[in-house]
Amino acid sequence: MSAQVAAPAHMFTQRFSATRRGARLARYLAVQQLDVWGFPYDGEVSDTASAIVGELAANAATHGRVPGRDFELRLVRLPGPSGSGTLRIEVADTRTERRPPAPGTLVPPPPDSETGRGLILVTALASRWAVFDRDPIGKVVRAELDLPAGSR
Repeated sequence: MSAQVAAPAHMFTQRFSATRRGARLARYLAVQQLDVWGFPYDGEVSDTASAIVGELAANAATHGRVPGRDFELRLVRLPGPSGSGTLRIEVADTRTERRPPAPGTLVPPPPDSETGRGLILVTALASRWAVFDRDPIGKVVRAELDLPAGSR
């Protein structure tokens, strides 16, 4: 019986100011990191992840903002069988009292509303997503993308 060695996970973590500029920078650096990992700009994985990071970072800067506190972006590339894998996108903030609704409980906003569609977009794009408590304070919104077989 031979031992199987799991491929190491790739991880990127960065904190950003809880501002619109911080949210834009998070999206930009996420796409740049994905390119380094072999998911080229304007590719399907990059475009999908960019949209998800953009929505989650904008939510952290808008709804999760606590004055003087940053939000954190974490990207994790987890290996899977047959060259597939998962891209995990996590955005954490320190606000506890304004938790987003859980997956499956989202209610679309009225047609004339200018806000309220971000997590609906995340639901449509991500393979799955969830909200978790953050230790010691706050929350983490995690979205995962199943990667195609043969992904590096």
